[in-house]
Amino acid sequence: MHEAIAPFPRDEMREVLAAGFAAILDRHMERALPSDLIIWGLAGFTAHDRSLRVERQGRELRLLRARRVLISRMLPSDSARGRPEAIGSATADALLPFLEAAWAVSPAMRELGQDRLLRGGFSGIFGHLDPFSRYVTPEEAQLARERRLGQGSVGLRLAAQRGQVLVAAVSPNSPAAVAGIRVGDRLVTVDDEMVFANDLPGAELLLAGTAETEVALVTQRAGRRRNLVLRRIAQRVETVTTETRDGVLHLRLSGFTALTSAQVTGFVEAAFAGPNPPRGLVLDLRGNRGGILTQAVAVADIFLDGGEVVGTAGRHPEANRRYAATDSDLAQGLPIVVMVDGRTASAAEILAAALAERGRAAVLGTGTQGKGLVQILLPLPNGGELQLSWSRIVMPSGWPLQGAGLLPALCTAGGAEAAAVALAALRAGQQPMGAVLARLRALRPPASSLDINILRESCPGLDGVERELDFAQALVTDANAYRVALMR
Repeated sequence: MHEAIAPFPRDEMREVLAAGFAAILDRHMERALPSDLIIWGLAGFTAHDRSLRVERQGRELRLLRARRVLISRMLPSDSARGRPEAIGSATADALLPFLEAAWAVSPAMRELGQDRLLRGGFSGIFGHLDPFSRYVTPEEAQLARERRLGQGSVGLRLAAQRGQVLVAAVSPNSPAAVAGIRVGDRLVTVDDEMVFANDLPGAELLLAGTAETEVALVTQRAGRRRNLVLRRIAQRVETVTTETRDGVLHLRLSGFTALTSAQVTGFVEAAFAGPNPPRGLVLDLRGNRGGILTQAVAVADIFLDGGEVVGTAGRHPEANRRYAATDSDLAQGLPIVVMVDGRTASAAEILAAALAERGRAAVLGTGTQGKGLVQILLPLPNGGELQLSWSRIVMPSGWPLQGAGLLPALCTAGGAEAAAVALAALRAGQQPMGAVLARLRALRPPASSLDINILRESCPGLDGVERELDFAQALVTDANAYRVALMR
């Protein structure tokens, strides 16, 4: 007897493909034709089965297994006019017969399951468009939404004593404190689950959860039990740390969350309100992979006296934006050195480039990653999402971050000895990276990969070298070297 073949999930696939195709046609920064989506998508869907082959002859598209033609259809016209939703639906309808034919003969495709199939199909499409767009499965999307919302806490720290789980500390003004929980109270259950002293991590895991969700507790004090329902609140994620070295305020930014600009503002205002205000600042963005674009703009605004910070450019009207600073430089015009390396990316590159282009900061380190595309998240009917690149970052003078990244005025990629020579040149009024920086600012999209590679080879993106903090300290405190290093 032959094993029954699972039915092709046509309706579910059609819903997701139609919505995804509409989004790509309407919002992706690169223009794709409906026929492109069909051909690229089909190649992605069938990539896991090497016996399947996609061929195009003119407007005819064929799917073959070995030498046998499974299905042949004429591609729809690319000149159709109408709403993206209608064109996306028609494009999905044109692709589905090919997917059904492949499903019927390919055990490999059937074993993948719907989500992995969709990932393969969209990967086939995005492989022709950009390196950062991707399909996010429903499970991944849910986890990402929880991370964006933030991990929550009720403000309790637990301890195991005498075979019981007891409250060891209560955070001031936390949900637990407001509910009257005290140190020494016994925790009996969390969400109807018993907690045990020999599994303290398990008890803490039950308490943890997404911010703004509720958790039910049973506590006990002096033999009396209380039933409580607490709402978890978002835990404050510190992305900024600070220290002062010989009168220079060093701010290290590990990422850009919704609180980053407020944290930077607080540290800078506190430093200037003290009896010994700093004589310069160092912004350490090494290893900073980015985060929220508007937070990078807000941090740049802290150090700029008005003017444009950065712009975005895309096909969709809403993708074209210009971000401007206000007229309040909290650092009062003091020298700023920004430290970057090969892991500095996205929003961190935007901050560094914005301050450098405006001549507000000198950049030290190595070439940055070169991620200058902006993604949006678009929900899909199955609970998944498309992470879609819909615009490019463009600096006010016109040069793109994508691919090229940002290059420093004082390059440390050659090691401490080479960096010392470069610093001495700056002190003597020479700019070793001057010609390279001029060519970088002269780039215009779409910049050729050859031009970009030549520029990046001048200071390859590394993870940092010995004594970089010492060089940053020296650069920010040497007025002449700092002046020469500014990217004007």
